[in-house]
Amino acid sequence: MKTYNPYSLENKTILVTGASSGIGRATAIECSKMGANLIVTGRDSERLNQTLAFLGGHNHIALICDITERDQVNDLIAQLPEIHGLVNNAGISKLATIGHIKEAEFQEILQTNTVAPVLLLNSLIKAKKLQKGASVVFTSSIAGVFRSSLANSLYSTSKAAIHGFVRNAALELASKKIRVNSVSPAMIETELIGKSGFITDEQYEKDKLSYPLKRYGKPEEVAHAIIYLLSDAASWVTGTSIVIDGGITLR
Repeated sequence: MKTYNPYSLENKTILVTGASSGIGRATAIECSKMGANLIVTGRDSERLNQTLAFLGGHNHIALICDITERDQVNDLIAQLPEIHGLVNNAGISKLATIGHIKEAEFQEILQTNTVAPVLLLNSLIKAKKLQKGASVVFTSSIAGVFRSSLANSLYSTSKAAIHGFVRNAALELASKKIRVNSVSPAMIETELIGKSGFITDEQYEKDKLSYPLKRYGKPEEVAHAIIYLLSDAASWVTGTSIVIDGGITLR
């Protein structure tokens, strides 16, 4: 007798952007363990193929794509089958105090973290690549609407925009039975928001202890929340964000 698992992704095809490392890689790996067929994308072919090698099963595809480049996105869309889930995860982070903001850097982070993922969903909708009942998950951040920190205004702004978009997209796409949600992690031990060089090692370790659970999160812990939102277990969940923060927003 087959074991009942409401979080199973068996027979679901999931597209994960930014899958070359960090949360994206962990999400792809964990989704494959839950039976999903993965289409992983990223800009770095070597690291993306490393992700592909980590995936269990055989029905997985790696496609090089910089989602900020329209021609590459069009090529990606043309190669995709109909999908059951999208994890819009690709993103970058830059630290700058208000007096040191540079317009080019601001435009880059908005283009990567906000504009490109929104337009990717737009393209998938227009190309009718999302199946009825599909789930879309954006990787946001507690920096978007739940917590502020010094020199993080650029990243925070880009994620706050995602928070607003998710709520509106969920409302609009409900008629198509497409759910749209996000996850909002705090500090996760990844290449993107690990040791940035902006603070000393001592400050870094001290910041960890400011969390009620006394540590930063792991990429797999974010991936498990994403899996919930992709799965049928969350079939009545849309327009929300799951905060994954070790309790830091309680302070």
